[in-house]
Amino acid sequence: MVRKIKTYDNFNINKSHENSIMLIGNFDGLHLGHQKLFKMAKLFKKKYKLKIGVLTFEPMPKMFFKKQKNDFRIASLNQKNSLLSKQGVDFIINKKFDLKFSKTNAHNFISKILSKKLKISFLFVSNNFRFGNKRKGNVKLLKNYQKNFNYKVIEPKPLKIKKRIISSSLIRNLLRQGKLTLANKYLSREWQIVSVVKKGRQIGKKMGFPTCNMNIEPYVIAKRGVYAVKIKRLNSNRTLKGIANLGIRPTFDQKKILLEVHIFNFSGNLYNKELIIDFVYFIRKEKKFKSINQLKKQISSDLKTAKNKLN
Repeated sequence: MVRKIKTYDNFNINKSHENSIMLIGNFDGLHLGHQKLFKMAKLFKKKYKLKIGVLTFEPMPKMFFKKQKNDFRIASLNQKNSLLSKQGVDFIINKKFDLKFSKTNAHNFISKILSKKLKISFLFVSNNFRFGNKRKGNVKLLKNYQKNFNYKVIEPKPLKIKKRIISSSLIRNLLRQGKLTLANKYLSREWQIVSVVKKGRQIGKKMGFPTCNMNIEPYVIAKRGVYAVKIKRLNSNRTLKGIANLGIRPTFDQKKILLEVHIFNFSGNLYNKELIIDFVYFIRKEKKFKSINQLKKQISSDLKTAKNKLN
């Protein structure tokens, strides 16, 4: 069961959340590198009897500046909050990132927000953390002011596996390359998206493979192709198994990226229902077939592979 934690959309926090251990970042996907950070924060929590807070921004600054609404997120905001609740966090600040906030002076961010508003005790940040107008603020600046404003900067070393720094950027790239198994390893769970089932052209149904059609905005677009997946209804413990096609369906000359999920041994109406899709295994890349019969043959083969991988 997910632990409910206090969330804020501004810096006016409760007195009980002042003088806390604060972690600042996007924490997209909450991968092994992030988890290392939270393990360390929990040691500080135990030692100093303090609460843990997270300051994160919505939309993520990179999405805001690039005006990028699609093909980016590893996890939605709700998923991120849920993942954070499993990391021993006591409260989350999801600060709206807009033009006005982006122009906050780096010094003012430290003096007026971190010190005056939040009254932080410890600050956990990555070594490449940038903040303030034109990204002028960095870890060095935070350290320069820590005595003035009575906080301590903790800058853990990034997690490396086989000389690779584990980061959200790395995981996005792995997903785009179809290296799902490795991405899942670095996430320490299966990559997951949550989306609402919409009525499509019912091409799959006519072929004998009915599918749930889902939009994947604003998630990162993983490699187009076929995946073995697990499916859950929101607020349900029942796990279903299936196969998914992520792509533009080139055999039918479609252009919009769509996720189509065929659920094994299932009948029922799921239109407008929210589904959780866990990506378990990448089967093959998307391909254009010369005929519908060729496509049907390939789907039958893909079904066998998916069932084998999900057993």
